[in-house]
This record gives sequence, C-alpha cells and structure tokens, in this order.
Amino acid sequence: MTSSTTSNTPEVTPAIAPAVKSAPAQNARILLKELQEKFPAFGEYMPLAIGIDKQLIARCPELNRKVLRMALGMHVNSLRYLKGMEKATVRFDLDGKTTDEVTDVHRTHASETLRERFKKNAEHRKLQRVAEEAARLAEEEARQRTEKLNQLTAKFSRKG
Repeated sequence: MTSSTTSNTPEVTPAIAPAVKSAPAQNARILLKELQEKFPAFGEYMPLAIGIDKQLIARCPELNRKVLRMALGMHVNSLRYLKGMEKATVRFDLDGKTTDEVTDVHRTHASETLRERFKKNAEHRKLQRVAEEAARLAEEEARQRTEKLNQLTAKFSRKG
C-alpha cells in the first residue's frame, strides 16, 4: 500500500538527507535547487502555504530539518519570491494547488523587506563609488608627488 501513495509524489534525493556537517549552507542550496525542480510551488516562486515545511517532512522524512530550514529561508528571502509575495492573493501547496489567502500583513512585510534591501544596496553602491573615487584621488596624488620628486631630483642632480 505504501508504494501506491508515494508513486504520485516527487521524491527528494535521500543523498541530501544525511547532509555533510561541514557545509550545511551548500547542502541547503543543493536541496533548494532540487525542490525548485521537483515542486511547482518552488520552481515558479509561488507564495508557499504556511507549514510547507511539515508537508515536505511528511513526503520526505529523510530530509535534514536544519538544511531544510536553511533552504526555505533562502527561497522565501529571494528577490523573486518577495516580489511575487508583494502582489499575491493566495498561497500554494507543494503541487501548486491553492490553499489559503496571503494576508495584507504578509504582503506589506514583503514590500518592506524589498524596500529595505533596495535601500541597503543603493547605500552600499554609493559607499563603493565614494571609496573608488577616494582611491583614484589618492593614486593621482601619489602620481603627482612622484612626478614632483622626480623633477626635483633631476633639477638638483644636474647642479652637482
């Protein structure tokens, strides 16, 4: 009986379940890629049903929970997922079927997260430009100083 209930559900490779302890983040990326390939809700960045982790554990009990949590965190914090959540009205289960509604609170949270991320990125780019300009100016000053020293050296070495 067990084989008839699991034959219709995609399986996640058990090789990921033991998850090498030295690189849980790498294993989470591998797991996330696998989830995106096997489940429509992940692959199409649909708003996930609340409790999707429990659905995944029920279908794939061999999954390492820590790695799964990391993979889910990466997915729901991705730019593409957050942009979808901003405008979403319903959530989806693993098979891409609608479940419950996306609340205004969750849409607002996605919008605020995106706004903060864009602001942080803009500030980072601005600081990077300022640092690059400062480095360019310092390089130019050093070049001018070297040129001046060379001129002085040439001037005084002729008189000797």
